[in-house]
Amino acid sequence: MSTPETSRFVRLRVELVLEIEDEEAVTGAALSRIAGDGEMPDEERVHAESAVTEDTAEALAQLVDPFALLGEVPGVELLQASWSGEEIDYDPDSPEWDLDEDDDDEPYDEEDGVDRVG
Repeated sequence: MSTPETSRFVRLRVELVLEIEDEEAVTGAALSRIAGDGEMPDEERVHAESAVTEDTAEALAQLVDPFALLGEVPGVELLQASWSGEEIDYDPDSPEWDLDEDDDDEPYDEEDGVDRVG
């Protein structure tokens, strides 16, 4: 008797807050990445170059590659990814930036690690 092979899908949510110390370096790296992408159609290339030149958050998003990040993780195949960048107001002392706080309003049961609805 064999055990049927099962697949397990996981959604991994990661939120990063970064400080851009050199906008020109980020924009330049994004433009270099775009220029080096031989598979990008010309129309998309023009749009991408314009977006990263006008918005540093877009330039940073152009440089993020979740497929490269998880490509070497054994036993995992990244099926779908989406990401974006946006400029934000950030105050590390503000309680709204508490990383230990859940994003939703559902209570969290620390004992078994499951969100509970009361």
